[in-house]
Amino acid sequence: MVIGYDTRFLGERFARECADVVSANDFQVLLCDGPVPTPTLSHAIRIRQAVCGINFTASHNPPEYNGMKLSTGDGAPALPDVTSDVEKLIQKANATAGDAKALKPALQEFCARPDYLSDLSTKIRFGVIKSGRGRYAYDPIWGTGRGYLDEALRMHGLEVETIHDWRDVLFGGRAPEPDESHLSELREVVLSKKCVLGLATDGDADRFGVIDSNGSFISPNQLIALLFDYLVESREWSGGAARSVATSHLVDRVAKARGLPVYETPVGFKYIGELINENKIVIGGEESAGLSIKGHYPEKDGILACLLAAEAVAARCASLTEQLNQLYARVGKLESGRVGIRLTPEIMKALPDKLKQDPKEIGGRRIEHTNRLDGVKFIFGDGAWLLMRPSGTEPVVRIYAESESARDMEVLLEQGHRYILGG
Repeated sequence: MVIGYDTRFLGERFARECADVVSANDFQVLLCDGPVPTPTLSHAIRIRQAVCGINFTASHNPPEYNGMKLSTGDGAPALPDVTSDVEKLIQKANATAGDAKALKPALQEFCARPDYLSDLSTKIRFGVIKSGRGRYAYDPIWGTGRGYLDEALRMHGLEVETIHDWRDVLFGGRAPEPDESHLSELREVVLSKKCVLGLATDGDADRFGVIDSNGSFISPNQLIALLFDYLVESREWSGGAARSVATSHLVDRVAKARGLPVYETPVGFKYIGELINENKIVIGGEESAGLSIKGHYPEKDGILACLLAAEAVAARCASLTEQLNQLYARVGKLESGRVGIRLTPEIMKALPDKLKQDPKEIGGRRIEHTNRLDGVKFIFGDGAWLLMRPSGTEPVVRIYAESESARDMEVLLEQGHRYILGG
C-alpha cells in the first residue's frame, strides 16, 4: 500500500500513524517522504503494483478540513461500492481497536517525484513547449504541486516564476482552490513579467487553474473543450470525450465537429476514470477543474492539465484566448455559470422530493428533456440547460446553467434559485 499526505497541519502525523497500523497488519507500506500530489500517488500505486493507496488530503477544501482519498490498484479514485465497504470495515475496526503505539511495524519511505516527472515527459511534448521560448508563472497555492509542475518545466530548460512555494498549513487563510477569485497575485505576475501563461494547482495538485497572457482567466469548461480539440488534432487519437453532467456542452460541440462521441457521467472523476481505463476517450474532464487524458492515470491531474495548456499555446503559436475565439467561430460560444445555496434543515429535508418533481416549464421556458443522472438537469429547446444537485458533503445545493448568452445564463441561475426555495 502507498500512503501519502498533503501540506495541511499534522498531515505527516496522520500518514505515519496510518502506515504504522497498516504495516503491522501484514501490508508492505511505502510511505511518501514528503507532501505528494494525488496524481503522483496514483502513478506510484501503478508502477509499484500496490493494492491501493491513501492520500491524507482535503484537496481544494478550506484548511480546517482534512480527509482521506482512497485509490484502488489501478490508481483510480475508489468507486462508491468500495468506499462503502471500507467505511463498514472502519466501523468494525473501531469497535475492536487496540493500542497502535504498542505495534512495531516495518515500513519503507520513498520519494515518488522522480518517477512521476519522468512519466510526464512521455505524455507532454516539452520540446514543443520549449520552442515557444516563453516564461511561465506558477502558483501551487502552498500545496503539493510545488517542486513538481515548476520543476517539470525547469528540468526542460524553461523559465518559471513561482509564488507561494513554501509550506503554509493555512493556505494563506483560504481554501487552496485555483479558481479565478484566488489567482489575483498570479495574474499580476503574468502581466508584470509578460508570461505566456499563469498556471495553478490546488492543495493536492489534482485540479488546475490557468491565467492567459492577457490576464484572462480560462475556465475549466473552456480549457477542457479546447484541449479536446487540440489533442484530437495533434495526437490523431481515436475516441471521444467524457464530461460530467455539470460540465459545459461546448465539449459536445467540439465532438460533433470532429465526428466523435461524448460520454456523460455523474459528478465524480471516478466515473470518468473508468472510461480512461477502458480506452474509450481522448480526454475526460469536469467543470470543477479535473482532467485526465488517454494513456494517463484514471485520476484527475492538475499538473498534466497545466502542461497541456502550455503545449497547446506553443504548438499553435496562439494564446488560449485566440484559440478559444477560433474555436467559437467554428462551433459557437456558450456561457456557463454555477452558484451554491446554503440550505436550512427544513429546506434540505424537502429537497429530495423537490428534485423528483417533473415540471413542464421553468420561468415560462418549456423543458424539452429531463436528465436525472445526478440531481436533476432540465434541457431546453435551444440547447440551454439548468442543473440542480445537492452537495455530497454539506447542506448546499449547487445550481449550474449554460446558454449562448451570459445574460440568459444568469437568468437561468436565478430561476434555479427560485425553484429550489419554492419561489
